Amino acid sequence: MSEPGRQVSIGEPSVVLDVVYRLLFQTVILIALYLHLAGHNQPGGGFIAGLVVGAAFVLRFITARPQFASRRPIRGEVAIGTGILLAGGMGITSLVLGNSLLEHHAWEFELAVVGKVKATSALVFDTGVLLVVIGVVVLVLDVLGSEGDQPAGVRDEEVTR
Repeated sequence: MSEPGRQVSIGEPSVVLDVVYRLLFQTVILIALYLHLAGHNQPGGGFIAGLVVGAAFVLRFITARPQFASRRPIRGEVAIGTGILLAGGMGITSLVLGNSLLEHHAWEFELAVVGKVKATSALVFDTGVLLVVIGVVVLVLDVLGSEGDQPAGVRDEEVTR
């Protein structure tokens, strides 16, 4: 609670939100990782996992809006480009192998500690979709965070003069 007569400004950081962010961020990322890895056999996948990671970034944006642009974990443009390359590359790989576009492939291999592991081409495609969704969310947050940088009614040409 604030002291009587003390006004809290809108730009002031919230201790409660910062604590909630610190407690939930890693958990939300683990849930997104589970959704991503379970996606080709169960409901989930790259899009849902990307939205969950995006929600974690939105929580970070709310808790530290002025510092979000300088502290963001990834650049939105890089994530979108990498995601498109992964998803598109998976489709082209199917064509190069003589199959139809985006045909499903599975590989099994043995890991020392884990044992038999199955990987599919859908996982690579979903990883591309995940990166595209995360990139879009980060770019939207960058735009929302930069809206308050210029005074209202000032055009870009007037700022550069």
